[in-house]
Amino acid sequence: MSAYQTKEYRNVLLEIGKSKEEIEARLRKAWETFFYDENERIYHEAGEDMGYLEDTGNFDARTEGMSYGMMMCVQMDRKEEFDRIWKWAKTYMYMDSGENEGYFAWSCKTDGTKNAYGPAPDGEEFFAMALFFASHRWGDGEGIFNYSHEAQEILRACLHKGENGRPGTTMWNRENGQILFVPGSPFTDPSYHLPHFYELFAEWAYEEDRTFFKRAAQVSREYLAKACHPVTGLNSEYANFDGTPMTKKLPWGYFGSFFSDAYRTAANIGLDAEWFGEDCGQLAVPLRMMKFFGTDLEAVRCSYTIDGKPIERPVLHPLGLLSTMAQSALTVPYSDDPDSDFAVAKQWVEWFWNQPMRKGGRRYYDNCLYMFALLALCGLYRIW
Repeated sequence: MSAYQTKEYRNVLLEIGKSKEEIEARLRKAWETFFYDENERIYHEAGEDMGYLEDTGNFDARTEGMSYGMMMCVQMDRKEEFDRIWKWAKTYMYMDSGENEGYFAWSCKTDGTKNAYGPAPDGEEFFAMALFFASHRWGDGEGIFNYSHEAQEILRACLHKGENGRPGTTMWNRENGQILFVPGSPFTDPSYHLPHFYELFAEWAYEEDRTFFKRAAQVSREYLAKACHPVTGLNSEYANFDGTPMTKKLPWGYFGSFFSDAYRTAANIGLDAEWFGEDCGQLAVPLRMMKFFGTDLEAVRCSYTIDGKPIERPVLHPLGLLSTMAQSALTVPYSDDPDSDFAVAKQWVEWFWNQPMRKGGRRYYDNCLYMFALLALCGLYRIW
């Protein structure tokens, strides 16, 4: 049965033999490093009541990181940091007029100046989910801290832009039920597909939007089963609506191979397995990936086509890939048989456990994925 039904969450780190004390110490250290270590933190306070997460490789604040930070905070029961991040996002990133009214600018300078006036849908998804969880964990407040109302309004914008004279374009293709890379784009990003979020949006969004999100959950599970290669399990960063890799060159490069964005897909499938466990073929993907990479950790330091051919392209986030692979172990049932599938998954969790958080300029994305994996593997990435 799923955690949604039982309210019980696996602690995979306990399953592989780590002690409760070790796990608690690791989680505490990771939180302090990510949020408060003077040299390695991602989070920064701003003024008396705001804060932001910095992409340390690009020196900006992104809706991706801001919404990730909010999700980490609500899972860790850190309301002050959550409210600070949300107020910064709402103050500087939210667009209250123009074509993208109701969305958030995907990138801002750390002083709050917008770098762009377009949104990235993964940010809106995580904002909405984190806000719903905050509502249920802490209760709704007033104004922008009426969390459930703010979440519902975000999802309304995502689904109803362009209707009744509203400017702009939706974040989902309303015909096929798939989330878009950006509003209006003719393709998607497999790592944006979060069926475990959509199941909950189908309960908590405005009434008129719930049927759509229930459908979107099913569509995304079926899509992920198609988008991930039948042998390697790899998926491309951007993909067509039929699941095939995007081969068109975009202004900023090619994105039809297994690269940075694509790493998140396995982690998302793992969390969906934990929360809901509904299988449309996608739950077998992570184990295929683990077997493709094999027993050599160096395999995560190479880029690949989705059918497994190495590419001469430097890997930017090896810890991010390792973290998402470890989180995807949630798809594999526990077993003490040394020849079982869990023995394969256990190796990835052990590798993750033994890998320190990343330091230096590229640490932002890697350590975000590290934090999520740590929460998920110790049973603290929960439905609230």
